[in-house]
Amino acid sequence: MDKETTPSQSEWLIMEIFWSGSGTMTAREVIQKIRETSDMSPRMVRVLLNRLWQKGVLSYTVDEHDARVYHYTVEKSREDCQKEKSRKFVDSYFGGSDNAAMAALLQNAELTEEQYRELEEILEQCKPKKKARRKR
Repeated sequence: MDKETTPSQSEWLIMEIFWSGSGTMTAREVIQKIRETSDMSPRMVRVLLNRLWQKGVLSYTVDEHDARVYHYTVEKSREDCQKEKSRKFVDSYFGGSDNAAMAALLQNAELTEEQYRELEEILEQCKPKKKARRKR
């Protein structure tokens, strides 16, 4: 089985803090932020930060004044993680069939007319461009 490289659900909570923040943060800063929305223990935050580093989602540098302090930085954007996560989802649950995945999601969605129009625009943008035929 391939090594997991995307955030789990718990790790995603941590990443939301980084993606909405100003970049580099220490574990202490992440712990302070996560307490606003979750009762996650400081130990668990540190474990998740380590897992995110192992997955290549975060990197870190050691503080020059205190070797016990790590400064974490985002290596994968939210969009990159979403793309990778959605691809793995389609591969795992729909046998790699994009059509089956989209159909399942759309059949269970209650969309407004405006949302249908937005989806039509997205589909139109995703259509492959026809290559101009070369004249000889």
